[in-house]
This record gives sequence, C-alpha cells and structure tokens, in this order.
Amino acid sequence: MRTIYKISPASAWREAERAGVYRGSADDLRDGFIHFSTASQVAGTAAKHFAGQTGLFLIAVDADALGDALRWEPSRNEELFPHLYGELDLGAVTVVYDLPARADGTHVIPEQLS
Repeated sequence: MRTIYKISPASAWREAERAGVYRGSADDLRDGFIHFSTASQVAGTAAKHFAGQTGLFLIAVDADALGDALRWEPSRNEELFPHLYGELDLGAVTVVYDLPARADGTHVIPEQLS
C-alpha cells in the first residue's frame, strides 16, 4: 500500500465525516483536484500553506484505493505530487493524525512519516 497525505482543518474534516465524503478545500475546488503530499512532502506543504495554523489534521490515505482518478503531476520544485480528480471516498482513509503547531508556527509531523 502506498500512503499519501492531506492536511485539513479539523472542522472541514469533521464535516466530511458527517457527509461521508471529502470534496476538498476551497483551493482544491478552485484547482479542480484534491491536493495530496507524499510522506517526504508533508513538512514542506505544511510550511508553505499552513504555517501558524492550528486545529489541523493530517489524513493518511491508501493511494492504491483511489484508482485512475489519482494522478502524479509536477508541482513545487517540479516534484511529482499526488492529485485526486474526484471526491475522496472515506473508505480509503487509513489514519487521521493531529497536526499540532509549535510556538514558531511550524508543525509537529508524526514520527511515522520520517
């Protein structure tokens, strides 16, 4: 199983759990796909897009369960990032981690990712 990750405000994730599906953030909806990161990309994504934000979750997803709707496309620094063209079926979610912020605005990345 390949695992990819989505950073989400806890409130948005709780709403997805109530709805039974995650449709994406405002940025995802604007771009036409749900942005994900690999384990090695999570810290950079958190720093660039979520610095200083609290109340975040890190959602672990089984990439293999997403089928052809998942595409690997160049993004930051020309690295390939996973993008999901469609809704995220919550059945593909394997773990939901808290993503606490430190006093300096960086986030504590779960040790399992390193």
